[in-house]
Amino acid sequence: MKTQKKELIREQKDKLLATLQERFTNNMQIHEGMLWEDVLIHLKAHPEKLFSLHEMERTGGEPDVIAFNGKTGEYTFCDCCVESPIGRRSLCYDQAGLASRKTFKPETSAIDMAEEMGIELLDEEEYRILQRLIRMDTKTSSWLKTPLTIRNLGGALFGDCRYDRVFIYHNGAQSYYGSRGFRGLLTV
Repeated sequence: MKTQKKELIREQKDKLLATLQERFTNNMQIHEGMLWEDVLIHLKAHPEKLFSLHEMERTGGEPDVIAFNGKTGEYTFCDCCVESPIGRRSLCYDQAGLASRKTFKPETSAIDMAEEMGIELLDEEEYRILQRLIRMDTKTSSWLKTPLTIRNLGGALFGDCRYDRVFIYHNGAQSYYGSRGFRGLLTV
């Protein structure tokens, strides 16, 4: 994957902030008690995070605020799209999985793309928390941050929701599917 310029022009920033504000306002049930004005002040204090939020938006993640940490004063943004972000599908789990493929290699991996975007994959617990806020991945699945004990054996985790229940599965890290992507998390 090519290294991108990690700075937004003013029009991109303005459009992104307007989109985030509209989404925040339309989804108050997932961030009760939070005020957009406070989030905006925090975003303006950390403009370097706007690139990551822009990339989350550009690839179809529909990022929104899902939590506020009173101890650290940080907001957590997460991909809140109903299905796994379309611009982040058909990826192996990580570089080692990608390298082990003999044919039909995707352009990059979920871990590499997340790193390039400046975000983290959700782990199993974070994915379950997000599923309690918004029912998602009913037709798709999302790679999850995988513990080294599993990854060292060649596997990787992914999650989805079927039959109104969240499932966590495993697959070889070299596998990829048109309906599997990944969801990102960003702390600001």
